[in-house]
Amino acid sequence: MSAVSQPKGLGSIAARGAVLTMGGQGVKIMLQFCGIVILARLLSPDDYGLLAMVVVLTGLGEVLRDFGLSSAAVQATSLCRQQRSNLFWINSAIGLGLATLVFAIAPAIASFYAEPRLVAISQVLAITFILNGIATQYRAQLNRSMRFGSLALADIIGMAGGLGAGLHMALSGFGYWALVGQQLALSGTTLCVLLASARWLPGLPRSGVPMRALLGYGGNLMGTQLIGYATRNLDSLIIGYRFGAESLGLYSKSYQLSMLPLNQINAPATTIALPVLSRLQHEPQRYRQFLLHGQTVMLHVIVGLLSFAAAMAEPLILLVLGPQWTPAVPIFRILAVAGIFQAASYASYWVFLSKGLTGLHLRFTLLSRPVLMACILLGALWGMPGVALTVAGGMAVSWLWALLFLRHSGAPVRGMLRNGLIIISGYAISGGLTWYGAHTWSDAPVTQLLISLPLMAASLLFICLIWRPFRNSMLQILDSRALLRAKRPAA
Repeated sequence: MSAVSQPKGLGSIAARGAVLTMGGQGVKIMLQFCGIVILARLLSPDDYGLLAMVVVLTGLGEVLRDFGLSSAAVQATSLCRQQRSNLFWINSAIGLGLATLVFAIAPAIASFYAEPRLVAISQVLAITFILNGIATQYRAQLNRSMRFGSLALADIIGMAGGLGAGLHMALSGFGYWALVGQQLALSGTTLCVLLASARWLPGLPRSGVPMRALLGYGGNLMGTQLIGYATRNLDSLIIGYRFGAESLGLYSKSYQLSMLPLNQINAPATTIALPVLSRLQHEPQRYRQFLLHGQTVMLHVIVGLLSFAAAMAEPLILLVLGPQWTPAVPIFRILAVAGIFQAASYASYWVFLSKGLTGLHLRFTLLSRPVLMACILLGALWGMPGVALTVAGGMAVSWLWALLFLRHSGAPVRGMLRNGLIIISGYAISGGLTWYGAHTWSDAPVTQLLISLPLMAASLLFICLIWRPFRNSMLQILDSRALLRAKRPAA
């Protein structure tokens, strides 16, 4: 900011960032949805299962590749140019090392699943580690500078490039290689846009620069993310190992669809919330206002979408993916409920990161995740539905457990819990009424979807009229005046 520019309200920056980022996410959701609809009809569940078998393992490498340093760069009170350069080289070196490792162990991955096609798939996908490693600090710098429009543009162009490559290869008869090509094109295109947007070149790495705090923050966060990733993907690993590529394809597509609202909204919400809340961590009242307001808005959007998706799972799957995906309907419905509880837990995640409580977050993860993993292993005895049910139950318990861990953090834990319970309960009732009305009045999938939208709106209006807490929660979305009056804190 120049010396003559006027300080902007932090609320205004967050609001403008929300508009830019959520607008970008709207375009991304449209692109991703179009890709899902078209590619699911061109490719088989087996094709998706093959990619998921590799991604569930290489995704662990993505957590290592980041090393928590993107969040460390955003959360830091100050970050000099040389620190940023050192972080760039660390992330790039980790990415190169992981690419080499995955290329070398590709035969072992194929042997684990007894699927020889995975050797070539793993070796080609290893390239993404290099591309994403280089991109890490460019993305972090744009986030730290609150250049949310540039971030949204990079994500949109990257997704469009990946989708274009995937569709071209699928139409050309490449089968599962279309999904591999989509991943490579997405990473490469996104990196090019980030490089053009950031207008920054790293210097050579140097010693003697204070890096300990950044690496400590990132190391704690990475440990937490590793455990979290292992837990979130244990279900896919078990299904792929025990039931094969086709079953994993059905499960992974159900998971992808059920998590679509969560992934597309949580990522930009965290992008906005983390730098804002980090700057307000020493101002309790304003911190509480931003946190509860952000949680309320995010939950209404995500829980509303997932409640509707769970209620209308059968017609959605049939019309979006086609009849060959019908076995995915019950799995999709259960995982949509799991997504609701996962969304409720993200406000706790914001608190852990914005207050620098990564050590506490790691301890919470070390206690809670093994319990969830044990439940998933037990649920596998009942096949895919059993796994999905234990995932949903585990997400609910983890949400409440995280709030218990934060009770002495200074965060508005009671307000966070109250927000979640009110919003989840309201949409659960609305979803139930919508399901009952749609399935009572019609058996045709198209008709069910057409009447479900006004049914959902009418049921929400009814709940607002009879239940004051839910009505007040809805009204909070429209009232941002307190936030918009806030001034940017001194750097």
